[in-house]
Amino acid sequence: MFGSFTKYLGIDLGTANTLVYAKGKGIIVREPSVVAIRTDTNTIEAVGESAKKMIGRTPGNIRAIRPMKDGVIADFDTTATMIKYFIRQAQKQRSMFPQHPYVMVCVPSGITAVEQRAVEDATKQAGAREAYTIEEPFAAAIGADLPVWEPTGSMVVDIGGGTTEVAVISLGGIVTSRSVRVAGDEMDEAIIQYIKRQYNLMIGERTSEQLKMDIGSATPFEKVETLEIRGRDLVSGLPKTLTITSDEIAEALSDTVTAIVEAVKVTLEKCPPELAADIMDRGIVLTGGGALLRNLDKLLAGETGMPVIVAENPLDCVAIGTGRALENIDMLKARSSSAVRSKR
Repeated sequence: MFGSFTKYLGIDLGTANTLVYAKGKGIIVREPSVVAIRTDTNTIEAVGESAKKMIGRTPGNIRAIRPMKDGVIADFDTTATMIKYFIRQAQKQRSMFPQHPYVMVCVPSGITAVEQRAVEDATKQAGAREAYTIEEPFAAAIGADLPVWEPTGSMVVDIGGGTTEVAVISLGGIVTSRSVRVAGDEMDEAIIQYIKRQYNLMIGERTSEQLKMDIGSATPFEKVETLEIRGRDLVSGLPKTLTITSDEIAEALSDTVTAIVEAVKVTLEKCPPELAADIMDRGIVLTGGGALLRNLDKLLAGETGMPVIVAENPLDCVAIGTGRALENIDMLKARSSSAVRSKR
């Protein structure tokens, strides 16, 4: 009976969103990685979706923050509180006797040993019995059903909120990888700065994200799309409405997209010839929210000369892979300890 109520949870602890995968149940929690704090009493006001709705709309005594920055912990205590909330949400869905779960959390491949320990400690502080970590691109490859345990090369590009992870994987290990702190959040900021520069209009994060999702593209569309937005005019200080085109958003995103393409090229340059041949046959797989940016797959295919495929469920791949990895925990524990030793 005790074993049946012990939880095995995989957590995709993202800069923008957190997903929780439960063994046998799939993804059971999907919430923004946002916490609202009441500054006068230093207490948590809201977590997740309800906290995200407060961004840019809070009074002076409430701050809506993202405790994760560039894929790593920026605020330890707030992150631990957020993980605890998500674990409780997962527990609610499954049993009447909540037990301390075994938890595996994904981390960027470029993380330091200190940053990795911070994730493990925060997870244990949140109530986990044991906390393990797995590199994001490896988890994404498992979630995308790539043959990671076989002697064949697989290449995955995971574009999240804070980081873009590029890796070549073979025989259950990462052969070569590159982690750049350029991803979805950087795209949102690029749109904010472009509109500020071009139109003297200040817009918020939610508006820039909407522009990226609705009319954003890695390259200009054949047929121009438009979207009406509202912001604050920096000259008059009054609210103002503007119509923005998809070509303008493509121009705003060009530097960010170029940085992602360069990361892919650098990783391919370091790839052994035999594995490069495998990738040429199998193609490069895109995962993460950034994979949904239109025309990014076509641009990457044109720049690398290789087939590029968007994973079936790009937003869920890392969480699914993190959960599935618990089934091979002994193998991954051996990989994790050797990776930590090499970083030291």
